[in-house]
Amino acid sequence: MLGRTLREVSAALKQGQVTPTELCKKCLSLIKKTKYLNAYITVSEEVALKQAEESEKRYQQGQSLGDLDGIPVAVKDNFSTSGIETTCASNMLKGYIPPYNATVVQKLLDQGALLMGKTNLDEFAMGSGSTDGVFGPVKNPWSYSKQYRERRRHDEHGDSHWLITGGSSGGSAAAVAAFTCFAALGSDTGGSTRNPAAHCGLVGFKPSYGLVSRHGLIPLVNSMDVPGIFTRCVDDTAIVLGVLAGHDPKDSTTVQDPIKPLMIPGEMDVSRLCIGIPKEYMVPELSSEIQSLWSQAADLFASEGAKVIEVSLPHTCYSIVCYHVLCTSEVASNMARFDGLQYGHRSGIDVSTEAMYAATRQEGFNDVVRGRILSGNFFLLKENYENYFIKAQKVRRLIVRDFVNAFESGVDVLLTPTTLSEAVPYLEFIKEDNRTRSAQDDIFTQAVNMAGLPAVSVPVALSNQGLPIGLQLIGRAFCDQQLLTVAKWFEKQVQFPIIQLQDLMDDGSLVLENGKLTSVSLT
Repeated sequence: MLGRTLREVSAALKQGQVTPTELCKKCLSLIKKTKYLNAYITVSEEVALKQAEESEKRYQQGQSLGDLDGIPVAVKDNFSTSGIETTCASNMLKGYIPPYNATVVQKLLDQGALLMGKTNLDEFAMGSGSTDGVFGPVKNPWSYSKQYRERRRHDEHGDSHWLITGGSSGGSAAAVAAFTCFAALGSDTGGSTRNPAAHCGLVGFKPSYGLVSRHGLIPLVNSMDVPGIFTRCVDDTAIVLGVLAGHDPKDSTTVQDPIKPLMIPGEMDVSRLCIGIPKEYMVPELSSEIQSLWSQAADLFASEGAKVIEVSLPHTCYSIVCYHVLCTSEVASNMARFDGLQYGHRSGIDVSTEAMYAATRQEGFNDVVRGRILSGNFFLLKENYENYFIKAQKVRRLIVRDFVNAFESGVDVLLTPTTLSEAVPYLEFIKEDNRTRSAQDDIFTQAVNMAGLPAVSVPVALSNQGLPIGLQLIGRAFCDQQLLTVAKWFEKQVQFPIIQLQDLMDDGSLVLENGKLTSVSLT
């Protein structure tokens, strides 16, 4: 049951083939068995079991709330959850228990979803590997697949050569990939949902900015943050998005117009599409495998009658530098609230208020967060403001215009890589610092956030190392339904099996027959 899609399990719940409590207990058992992945910071076992009991009563009375009723989900630990610790993987917020739910969390709960727990991340979502939180790095479940281990059998590092998940929403990606839940929330500021989705063989969706409420999402970059969605297939993403999308009075940036029900058709006429291939995304660092798959995907669309054209996004080369200035400037502003006075960590040093501030932030933030705060404050200094922040805002407008021009030329969807390569081993990843890694890894995903566009990463194939590779589709602003429709067609053509992570755990916790998950060992 755990290897099925959200839609399939929802149907099984409605037909009485499994109860919410049985499903919840199986997921909780698997969370315990896969604890070494470090996907979860907090497991809300009692909460989930109580929610499952309530869901079971609704099913018995024929009063199901919808497709999410009784479905186990996980939430990145930078979304506020009432009564459940929310840490952002930082010492600064250890022990902080919000008095309210983020809007997206509340919407999931209102539909009967079961909250399994809060997932791990880079501290305050600053990173692309999920390696820099205070609770330790997240391990990619694919590190333990037989095909990858066999290829690493003679590696000198042995079992220490486990893979990163990508980040910063790596815990949510690992939670779904390891079958401990059927959907998870991440956040996406520069690719933090799509990047780990590609590395973990999942669908990772970033909605249009303003389509989904940010209320209760502890901010990184207010002008770019959006809640992201992890699932095992596009249909499941559409179900979750249908619940989350819409205006929120608590978030003035959300769309004002009523949202129509999200309907993803089973078939579509691809011959009417124009697919754009950004030439600037053909960078030297792109792996030959992903480059080949990208080309094959373009050929696939062309073979079905779609018009495939090369387009130019000429300011792409400036996007990472522009993002760094804007990101760190907003980080400096957002992190100012963590001063030790109102909530969160407070240093015991009381020589003076200034000394307490300094000690609190030194103890509460890691080097990555402090470095971004310092950079942002530098860019916001009066003597630097015009030369850095204002110029970066102007470059952002040029980047936005690049996308507008591409879509105005007749392009419906852009097809790009999601990441430069497959997931890399942790020991290789940490050879470079967080800032350098983020600059490299965000090259294909970050500009989309500056433009506020919807984007989705779809798993397409396994690499020669037996690891998942994803490609990205980018749509017009607020054309999320059209984008997911194209993504569903693409997913159907590439046929990346939902249960591809065969024999995930060597201890046999997942049992597969004929490539399909049939049972879970609970011993």
